[in-house]
Amino acid sequence: MDIDFPLWLRAAHLLNFILIGMLLRSGWEILSSLPRLWWRNDCAPGTEWLKFTKRELPKEEGVYTSLMDEKSMHPALALPGRENVGLGRHWHGVSVMLWVLNGLVYVILLFVTGLWRRIIPTSWDVIPESFETLKVYLSLEVPGIEHFTPYDSLQMLGYTFVIFILAPFMILTGVAMSPAIRARFPWYVKMFGGHQGARSLHFIAMVLMTGFIVMHVGLVFLVHPDYNLPHIVFGDVDNARFAQAFVIVVATVVAVILFWIALSYWTLADRARAHSILTGFTEIGRKIFLNGLRPRSARQGSFTEKDISEFHWTNGLPPTKDESEEWVAARDNDWKDLTITVGDDLSGNSRELTIEDLRALPRHSYIATHTCMQGWSATSEWTGAKLTDILALLGPKPEGARYVLIDSYGLAQKMYDNRAREPFYSVIDLETLNEEDSILAYERNGHDLDIHLGAPARARVESNHGYKMVKWVRSIRWIADYKEYGDGRGGTREDSALQAFNGRI
Repeated sequence: MDIDFPLWLRAAHLLNFILIGMLLRSGWEILSSLPRLWWRNDCAPGTEWLKFTKRELPKEEGVYTSLMDEKSMHPALALPGRENVGLGRHWHGVSVMLWVLNGLVYVILLFVTGLWRRIIPTSWDVIPESFETLKVYLSLEVPGIEHFTPYDSLQMLGYTFVIFILAPFMILTGVAMSPAIRARFPWYVKMFGGHQGARSLHFIAMVLMTGFIVMHVGLVFLVHPDYNLPHIVFGDVDNARFAQAFVIVVATVVAVILFWIALSYWTLADRARAHSILTGFTEIGRKIFLNGLRPRSARQGSFTEKDISEFHWTNGLPPTKDESEEWVAARDNDWKDLTITVGDDLSGNSRELTIEDLRALPRHSYIATHTCMQGWSATSEWTGAKLTDILALLGPKPEGARYVLIDSYGLAQKMYDNRAREPFYSVIDLETLNEEDSILAYERNGHDLDIHLGAPARARVESNHGYKMVKWVRSIRWIADYKEYGDGRGGTREDSALQAFNGRI
C-alpha cells in the first residue's frame, strides 16, 4: 500500500468534491437574484462590468427594484433554484462552514503527516519544470509517467495556488460582504474595493475554482488514468485494479451529482422545513463569529463624503393608496398629519410621535454602506434618532420585553407561497437595538429622506442587511417573542423570502 494516499486524504477529497459543488451551486442561486456585477459601490445603471441578463436598467431611482431583476435558475443547476435566494444563502452558509472545516482538517493533517512536501514546492526548479510540462499539455501530448511522483511540477504549483491562495481568497472576499464585518471593520471591506469590489473578486475566484475543478477531474481521466484512479480509490498503484477503480469513480461522481440535485428538490418540496433546519445550523457560525461585532459607523474614518454614492437602488416601492391611504394623504400634506406609534405590546401602553417630535430628539449621523441580501450596495450619510432614545419616551424597558418590532405603512413585495401581500415588519433583538448605529433615519446626505428610500422615516440597523431596515415606518413596539407575529420567523423577509432572522451575513 502506498502510504502517500492514506484513507483520510481520499476521504477529504471526496468531502471537498461534495461540498464545493454545494458551495458553487448555492452561489449561482445568489448571483441569479441580482445577475449583475460592478466595481462601483453605487451599482449605477449601465456601469456593470458583467451581467447575465438582457434587461436594461432605468436611470431613474426608485422605479425598478432589485427583486424585479431576479432571474430563475433550474434546480438542476442552482441550489435550490427557482428564485429562492433566501434558501440559497442558507445553503451557501452551511456549505461554507463544512467546506472550511474539512479544509482545515485536510491542511492540518498535511503538515502533521509531512505530506505537504508533495504539493508545496521546495525548490525554484519547479518553475522551469512546470513550464516544460505546460508545453507538453499545450501540444496535446501527455507527460511521461516518470514525472508523477506522485505529482509533476505543474500540478504542485496548481495545488499550492488553489489550496493556499485561491481558497483562502474566496473566504476573505466572502467575509468582506458581511454587513457585521463592514460595520465593525470598514477598512477591511474597503481594502477589496468596497462591497462590490469584494463581490466581483469573489465571483472571479469562483470562476477560477470552477475551472480548476473541471480541469482537475478531466485530467484524472485523460492523463495516466491507470495510475490516477487506483490511487484515488484504493490508495495504491496496482494497475490490475484500474477497471474496478474506474467504475467506482464514475459511479461516485454520478451519485454526487444526483445528491446535489436531490438537495434542491428536497428544499423546494418543503421550503419552510428547509428554512428551519438550515438557519438553525448557520446560526451557530453567526453566534461564534459575528454576533459580538458592534458597528461603529459614526466613529470610523474609512468611509467619508467622497464615498457617498451617486445612485441608490431600492427593494420595495412606496405605499399606494390601496395599501395605505393614511401614508399617501400624509405624503401629499408634507407629512404634517403622519404619526409614528411608539408602543409596548406587553402592557398596551403607547404614544404617537410626529416627524417634528422625532427631529427634536438628539441627532445621530454617520456614513455607512447599505447592502441588500441580493448583492447591491450604496453608501450614504444617514441622520436620525437612536432607537433607544425613541423607546425611552415610553419609560424603562418593560418587564419581559425581549425584542422590538418595527412595521411599515407599506406591504411586502411578494410572499414566497403566493398568498396576499402582508404589511412589512421586522424584529430586532435587544443587542442590536442597543448598537449605537441603530436609528430611525429621517435624513440622507443632509436632505430629507427620499420617498422611495423610506420617507419620512426608516429604520437603520447597520450590523444587518437591508431587509431588517423597515421603510415608511408606522410603529416601533416592545414585544416579548417574535414567534407570535406573522409566520413567527422575525420579519416579513423572513416570512416572505425565508431569510434568516439574524441578518449579519
